[in-house]
Amino acid sequence: MSPVIAQPRQRGMAIVSALLIAALVAVLAGSMLSQQSLFTRQLENQQRRAEGAAVLQAGLDWSRQLLAEQRKADPLVRRDQRWAQPLGALPVGERGGQFQGTLEDEQGKFNLRNLVYEDQPDPRAEASLRRLFELLELRPALATAVTTRVIDGYPLRSQVAPDQAFDSGRGTSPGAQTQLLLPRQPMLRDVRQLAEVPGMDEASLQRLLPFVTLLPTNTWVNGNTAPAEVLAAQVPGLSLQKAHGLVAEREGGHWFVNRGDFVNRLHMPHLVLESVEVGITSDWFRLHGQTLPTASAVHVGALLHVGEAGLPRVIWTRVGA
Repeated sequence: MSPVIAQPRQRGMAIVSALLIAALVAVLAGSMLSQQSLFTRQLENQQRRAEGAAVLQAGLDWSRQLLAEQRKADPLVRRDQRWAQPLGALPVGERGGQFQGTLEDEQGKFNLRNLVYEDQPDPRAEASLRRLFELLELRPALATAVTTRVIDGYPLRSQVAPDQAFDSGRGTSPGAQTQLLLPRQPMLRDVRQLAEVPGMDEASLQRLLPFVTLLPTNTWVNGNTAPAEVLAAQVPGLSLQKAHGLVAEREGGHWFVNRGDFVNRLHMPHLVLESVEVGITSDWFRLHGQTLPTASAVHVGALLHVGEAGLPRVIWTRVGA
């Protein structure tokens, strides 16, 4: 009787074992398919990144070539020139990659680096920044906070009070009074870091950003690209209304041909020429670019320095900027 009873049990165990093996195979197969799918997506992402990098590099090279050709053709920098037009849908490579972007003249803005000149705070630049904040209807206390934050990021030359200036010749370090003091805070690398300034809210930052820059060296403002607010802030005594008139005249095709032309058209006879730090050329440009299509765009920002010869130098690039 026992062999007859054991047969159904054996068949049942065989079925259960088969089901377990089938389930295990299904799990293993699913895991392999999932890993294969993940691997495929990773390869596709790597390929897209490589293609995006190639498109961005092509856009950067194109921008540098454009600025170099412009410098050769005309030393003046004006807003009616080719560099100032959008760089639209530049085709790159064989896969249909495209780049679009814009170049921005950074010397058409107030350069925060000017707040320190020859290792000393510059009172004229501080006054210009205060006027700019006033014209933009930003709080004076915020101008003070920005000035302090920028200056604190640079080494400063120590000063000696007049009654301490006498040197008997016995000092072991006769040049100690001119030594550089270390910066009190890390140097700002980009104007967007002004968000860290105490009292700077998002609305104030967005209001300020189109009018300020932070370059590696001291610069003048370009009268042919600067907005009225920057010109009025840069020239003591120039009203915003008059600055708007100058900009309208300039944009109508009456560009400033040299510094003397700019000063003469101010019609401010009591203005001291040396106090007007406004020119008609620019060496610093910023590229804002992205790959196409815009739905999956990769953005890039770059700071370019145009020299007297050769292609402009790339000071920095930021993917995702």
